[in-house]
Amino acid sequence: MFTLLGKGRGFSRSNLIYMRKFYLTFPKSETLSHQLTWSHYFELLKCDDPLERHFYMQECIKEGWKVRELKRQINSSLFQRLALSTDKEGVLALANEGHRVQTAADIIRDPYVLEFAGLPKQKRYREKELEDALKVHMEQFLLEMGRGFAFIGRQYVVPIGSRRFKVDLVFYHCILKCYVLIDLKRAEIKHSDIGQMNLYLNYFKEEVCQSDDNPPIGIVLGARKDELLMEYALQGIDNQLFAARYQLYLPNRDELQAQLDRLLGE
Repeated sequence: MFTLLGKGRGFSRSNLIYMRKFYLTFPKSETLSHQLTWSHYFELLKCDDPLERHFYMQECIKEGWKVRELKRQINSSLFQRLALSTDKEGVLALANEGHRVQTAADIIRDPYVLEFAGLPKQKRYREKELEDALKVHMEQFLLEMGRGFAFIGRQYVVPIGSRRFKVDLVFYHCILKCYVLIDLKRAEIKHSDIGQMNLYLNYFKEEVCQSDDNPPIGIVLGARKDELLMEYALQGIDNQLFAARYQLYLPNRDELQAQLDRLLGE
């Protein structure tokens, strides 16, 4: 334990409290990872829920998160957001194994939290302003997107006949072995936005993807979406296409936890 803490002198009252909590939480040393520092464990011990704490511990080890990245993921309620998109058994698997990426649906988060973009919640902004902010803060955006994303470019030109379209952001997913296209919408996602992304995906399948690539994934990312409208808009589309929301502020952690508690109690 003292290898984590340093020389063992000058401890504050807060440190002593967390040292005791550390001992009570991890009584068996074999449950610890030497890949994590005391600063990591200090943040992990702030999670009272053992499922949540174990999830962040697993992700820290797998992803090599620095303490700053761990704090950001806890503050953005990543565990609760991912957990609420699954069932009770899925929550337990998430806590024990971390977030596994095996299908296109596994990379989708709803909502995405983009507080690092620095755009005030009430400010009127253009889609280009959000796109510019995400490019400036690409490291944080990749952290929010999750494991396996590699940035390819922005305003990717899609020439079809005499017309030129542009995809806002293009990534390659190194685990799923496919392109991921993202179109940003400042307001509510419209059914026409779904049709446009479907066009882009068809183009990528025919003109961009190589023989060893899997089919591309499209994400229309907007400030709002009507669930019923999206259900009808996406019906019958063969491509891997998703509509998801983003928000420019940290979510209400207590509300998300209350929803998760209801899910686990059912």
